[in-house]
Amino acid sequence: MKTTAFSSAFAFSTSTGTSASAASAAVGGKGALALILFAGGFDRVHYGLVLASAAAAISRPVTLFFAGRAVRAVLADRADGSPGWHGLDPADDGTSPAARDAGFASRGVGTFAELREACVGLGVRFMACEMAVRLLDGPPVGWSPGITVEPGGVVTFLNTLGPETTTLFV
Repeated sequence: MKTTAFSSAFAFSTSTGTSASAASAAVGGKGALALILFAGGFDRVHYGLVLASAAAAISRPVTLFFAGRAVRAVLADRADGSPGWHGLDPADDGTSPAARDAGFASRGVGTFAELREACVGLGVRFMACEMAVRLLDGPPVGWSPGITVEPGGVVTFLNTLGPETTTLFV
């Protein structure tokens, strides 16, 4: 097994020498994965990043389409210097995104930044719904540093999907 670590708290293990087609066959012959992240709650967006990074780690092409209030996950740092994703809605337990993320880190669970870094490093495609960006008054200051975000509408997103793409709405 080969382990790729993105931080001390987050790593992927994959079989060495496994081709993308073999990895695809190992998951039922499925092709690409597309995740529509619509809900703006921290836990939902965080888990979307978990799914995306895991799929990319087994060589599945992945597209993340940030829509609705989830667009905040890819916005640039806020005026107070905190990451844009701190503007996501509270976690399922009612805590702020920053507090929930700190709790994940203390338990050895991949943090938001680690998961996003893993997605970038594994070649996940990031898209943002233009309609959601307009509704949330963004991105006046741009996108989150370190990631390339492709703005586009739903039609643009749908046109990127192949016939074997599995699409999940989160």
